[in-house]
Amino acid sequence: MSWSERAKDVIVLILGGGRGERLHPLTRMRSKPAVPFAGKYRLIDIPISNAIHSGMERMFVLTQYNSVSLHRHIARTYRFDAFSAGFVQILAAQQTFEGEYWFQGTADAVRRNLPIVCNLRGDLVLILSGDHLYRMDYRQMLRDHEEHAADITLAVLPCSADELGGFGAARVDAAGRVVEFREKPKTAEARAGMQAAPELLEARGIPADRPFLASMGIYLFSKRALLEYLDNSFSDFGHHVLPHAVTRCHVQAHFFGGYWRDIGTIRSFFDAHMDLVRPDAPFDFHARDWPIFTHARFLPGARLTDCRFHRTVLAGGGIVSECDVENSVIGVRTVMRQSKVKRTLIMGADPILDDDPPGSPPIGIGRGCVIENAILDKNVRIGCNVRILNEAGVEEGDGPGYVIRDGIVVVPKNTVLPDGTVI
Repeated sequence: MSWSERAKDVIVLILGGGRGERLHPLTRMRSKPAVPFAGKYRLIDIPISNAIHSGMERMFVLTQYNSVSLHRHIARTYRFDAFSAGFVQILAAQQTFEGEYWFQGTADAVRRNLPIVCNLRGDLVLILSGDHLYRMDYRQMLRDHEEHAADITLAVLPCSADELGGFGAARVDAAGRVVEFREKPKTAEARAGMQAAPELLEARGIPADRPFLASMGIYLFSKRALLEYLDNSFSDFGHHVLPHAVTRCHVQAHFFGGYWRDIGTIRSFFDAHMDLVRPDAPFDFHARDWPIFTHARFLPGARLTDCRFHRTVLAGGGIVSECDVENSVIGVRTVMRQSKVKRTLIMGADPILDDDPPGSPPIGIGRGCVIENAILDKNVRIGCNVRILNEAGVEEGDGPGYVIRDGIVVVPKNTVLPDGTVI
């Protein structure tokens, strides 16, 4: 049987995440996987598209917080034909005879859905996160898993000591078998001895200044191992399951050398968008052989009049006139006129909105605005002559109609900023 045929039997679970507090206020009205991304997509589109291209089309998305918009997006977008076995199905936290609890962590979310998973054909379960940006063919991970006769395989990414503190750390032997796992070792003492052997790094072409292996939150389990290591009170894969499993079964590392980013904070979310507008963008949505799928909106092309754009991603359906835009991402249906925008993400607008409230500016950005280092969520109403510059250099703060996180001004969804506002 080919790897493509073998991939059809893999069951995919995509973790919808918790409250997403580090991405607040972008997660105030939606779950993390539903956060708009790159002008026209949502974060959940990344793992789903990777799975479809990998031939793994039986997918469940596990959710519990603010999941309405995520449900709607998935229902509208991922419809397989009647002659396909593929599906993307929501598994929300629910009351059962076994309990009435919210998911207590990543492992607990999977545990509570094991009866559904185990009733499907196939003996392998791929577990993914819904808030990472990367492009991966999971069939290569499947090959590593089966060629090494592993019980569990986890994807790892070479990283430096400074980067390792935010991720799980895997120590491997010469054959790539994981022999130790530590969750988020933030100090030199905590990560001592976790470096990969120099000969292993050299053999795989990994730079010597990236000697640590960070877990990417991508796991391939045999059903047997999943049942065995979730038959307990473990609530999290990184903190509990993997450190326990590496001492008792064969856990294999799958080395990944491409671009990968955890979209867990306002800073990482913003930086990922700034990566997209670089001339040498490390992640490219224009890859013809591996497109990222999303909801088809059938929008007209953006209408542009007397504008200057430099290093900008511009989605469809917008009307932009007499604007100077640099290093920015402009989302669907954005309306903007006679303004200057730099290093900013504008998410755009939803298709059907109520009439403008009395005295409020229309949806979009009014005349004479200057905006820099900001994120404007959907449906914001920015009046004329508004300045969003954070000239005081505030790193963390809250104000009327905005928050500042890591020095980035975030204007929440549906916010109204009157004429002359200065932030």
